[in-house]
Amino acid sequence: QEELPHCESCSAVELSPPDCGGVLQLQFLINEGALVSASSDDMLHLWNLRQKRPAILHSLKFNRERITFCHLPFQSKWLYVGTERGNTHIVNIESFVLSGYVIMWNKAIELSTKTHPGPVVHLSDSPRDEGKYSFIRHFYFWKQFICSHSDGSLTFWNLKSPSRPFQIIVPHGKMHKVVLIPFTASESIDHEPFIIFSGGLSYDKPWRRPSLTIMHGKAITVLEMDHPIVDFLTLCETPYPNEIQEPYAVVILLEKDLIVVDLTQSHYPIFENPYPMDIHESPVTCTQYFADCPPDLIPVLYSVGAKHKKQGYSSKEWPVSGGAWNLVTLQMLYKLKTSKVFEKQKLEGKPTAEMAEEDPFAIQLMYWCPESRIFCIAGASAYVIVYRFSKHEVNPEISCLEVQLQSEIEDNISPEAEMIPPFPNASSHLSSLKDLSGSTNTVASEGIVKDSIPCLSVKARPVRMPPGYQAELVIQLVWADGEAPQQITSLTANSAYGVVAFGNCSNLVVVDFIQKTVLLSMGSFELYGSSDLFQRQPRSPRRSKQFAAGLTELSDGPISLELERCKSPTASDNRENSISHSRSSSVSSIDKETKETITALYFTESFARKNDTTASPCLWVGTGLGVVLTVSINLPSTDELRQAEPVTASPSGTFLSLKGAVLTFACLDCSGTLIHPPYEAWRDPNSMEESERTKKRKLVLHSSCSQDTGDHQFAIICSEKQAKVFSLPSQTCLYVHNVTDTSFLLRADVVTLCNSACLACFCASGRIIVHSLPSLRPLLDVNYLPVTDMRIARTFCFTNEGQALYLGSPTEIQRLNYSQEMFDNLQDMLGELFTPVETPEAQYRGFLKGLFGGTGGTLDREELFGEATAGKASRSLAQHIPGSGGVEGMKGAAGGVIGDLARARLALDERGQKLGELDEKTARMMTSAEAFSKHAHEVSYKAL
Repeated sequence: QEELPHCESCSAVELSPPDCGGVLQLQFLINEGALVSASSDDMLHLWNLRQKRPAILHSLKFNRERITFCHLPFQSKWLYVGTERGNTHIVNIESFVLSGYVIMWNKAIELSTKTHPGPVVHLSDSPRDEGKYSFIRHFYFWKQFICSHSDGSLTFWNLKSPSRPFQIIVPHGKMHKVVLIPFTASESIDHEPFIIFSGGLSYDKPWRRPSLTIMHGKAITVLEMDHPIVDFLTLCETPYPNEIQEPYAVVILLEKDLIVVDLTQSHYPIFENPYPMDIHESPVTCTQYFADCPPDLIPVLYSVGAKHKKQGYSSKEWPVSGGAWNLVTLQMLYKLKTSKVFEKQKLEGKPTAEMAEEDPFAIQLMYWCPESRIFCIAGASAYVIVYRFSKHEVNPEISCLEVQLQSEIEDNISPEAEMIPPFPNASSHLSSLKDLSGSTNTVASEGIVKDSIPCLSVKARPVRMPPGYQAELVIQLVWADGEAPQQITSLTANSAYGVVAFGNCSNLVVVDFIQKTVLLSMGSFELYGSSDLFQRQPRSPRRSKQFAAGLTELSDGPISLELERCKSPTASDNRENSISHSRSSSVSSIDKETKETITALYFTESFARKNDTTASPCLWVGTGLGVVLTVSINLPSTDELRQAEPVTASPSGTFLSLKGAVLTFACLDCSGTLIHPPYEAWRDPNSMEESERTKKRKLVLHSSCSQDTGDHQFAIICSEKQAKVFSLPSQTCLYVHNVTDTSFLLRADVVTLCNSACLACFCASGRIIVHSLPSLRPLLDVNYLPVTDMRIARTFCFTNEGQALYLGSPTEIQRLNYSQEMFDNLQDMLGELFTPVETPEAQYRGFLKGLFGGTGGTLDREELFGEATAGKASRSLAQHIPGSGGVEGMKGAAGGVIGDLARARLALDERGQKLGELDEKTARMMTSAEAFSKHAHEVSYKAL
């Protein structure tokens, strides 16, 4: 805790050389732990994958020609590089330098051809003759080859008469629009070739989707995709090109997905992907990160989620082995669709595009208790759903509770000066409001004023709920006098109390989800009672509220944070365009305000009043004006009375103040240990066993330290500008710290780090700030990243043990660490990128078949491409750049014991690898010699 030097990203490994262009092609050195990448800036990089962090061993920069295609034959040390001019260069993989041997474009064409053939688009070995090199795709037992064309046609050629194609087919008809057809061709044992290609269809029709065509014999199957196809690859049993390449699957990389198609079954089903590829299927609106879940929870979620598998998948296992998505293992455990409790939306004459933009089911807030397995969500249409976890399927009717809030009180501020109130955390703090149920003008034109009706309709019939999270209660805010309910800005729940609380821009609601009754529904200004310092003047309600026509959808692009920031009601007209918006709760700045947003809620066992002697259930309420209030929760004395006797909730009259909107709460006991809210131990409400259903509720409470006199707790409160520590029950302010003066906080969480409580904050300026508790002593203040993307602001969240998480892009979850202990162990936590496997043996051709079979002999490429025969390549053609991933990089590294050990280990690995290769070559030579001796003896015997 004393040494927190910096933040360290520990997301999935990213191969990103400095100043690299787009990646054009990847070529693995199969089963050797290396990778060659070709980029659009005409650079070749050789990566070392035998270490946990990949590093570049060598780089080669082409100066004269642009790279278009690369090919590395299996178990070969020569890489073929095709260029835009039509030439082919050869690179030695071991030294990563160019050979002097070059296949010029004018040597690869007939003498009668007078036009330039264009850039190299494909390279491959001839499977029948190692001495021949081809620029085409072979198939049908290596006697024919196939080409694709931009008009949607495929041409078939015979190697014996390559002057003209012997067959031309157009699988999908001639196209008026030019399309590119990437394709692959493979043979099968039944002599029916597989021809697989993407494209070939006309895309001038709006309903046309990207597709992959599979031709097997005379059958043609078109597979439509949800996203554009980037690339695809067939999987075969053998890596040797001179053997029958019978494909059993095709891997398809889409722009937003990865799928594998089973080619062994006639209807071509897809394999079930064990990794989450659709995490960005819909825009992510909020995130929560839990680093220390109960050990039995993850297996339960996985087992329940496995029962929801869709039908139609291949019966075979996922064919891609080795490696996993790391977070450290990011695996989809469970998926819950909250929209299933509502009836489907009717279009009501609106265009489909307009209905899609409204998104009434968008989740804006979440609360999850892993111990009790209570889950709550707040949706964009002003509703809250309470879920309980069960291992059994049920078909209940969904309980629904409608809440009508009091009419808004008119304030004196003109409509031009009205500001959108702030949100409590990163998930909704920067979200813009939308009218999800139709504007006032639409209502007026229809002649109907909506009143006392919810935005969505809950299903009134029994609903099948599979094992997992099942809806227990739906709470909806209803329309009032033609005005749609305001969106929910804060949410919390407590399983021990059986209570859920939420607030919006002007009201607080507390609901008992066990008895399904409303305990408290009050305006935020009413919570003060007679102690309200702001002297609000109630006025008559407005007849019709003008909805802001300019309320915009939250953009994920780089935009000005201050323009999109939800401003405080305390911001006045003359501060509209200022960089920092003060949220001072002085009387002079808010004497005209009548609304106060509920920005933070927290259930705990605490002291609601100064004269309390024992801790009791409390609800801490934080507002956008920096005021903290407490609500007392009175529960029945016994568990038997909990189902029948009413629960009461009432304001205690206690309030505290800070600068800026309140973001988070926490409580510490007298020893400085974090007090966790009480919870009910999970029990299955739908269990088949009678003893399980009737089992008493087991409440788990925090065991506080014993102290006879004085204060018993520390209350930690953090706002956008300030953090304070209060002693309870005396309510004395012990520590105060202005976290930021020039910006404001987007997210603040009280977490445990090295068995101590800390306050972790993420600032709008991109800084991560950590303070010790309860002293608020600074431990870390580092500039991590500027918040140029609104997605980062709304998804950033902290968790225990120095970890945090956010969405860096629509397709990337970024996890970071700010703990020195985890940073020291990070290298050991990383997974292995390379796992060697046993290479399959090549088919034995036989002596007579090799002697009389008509195929070319073995070609000594070292003799052909080596420096002794081909000479050295021109230095101006390509520049060799040593990397830092091998011995070359270690020589320049700092000395010391660690560096010496690393060099010795690498040298030992390389020596062992070379010895192993030598043993394998020796064994192969001995086997070949024995076979040769045997066949020679047989031939000589027959000759006699």
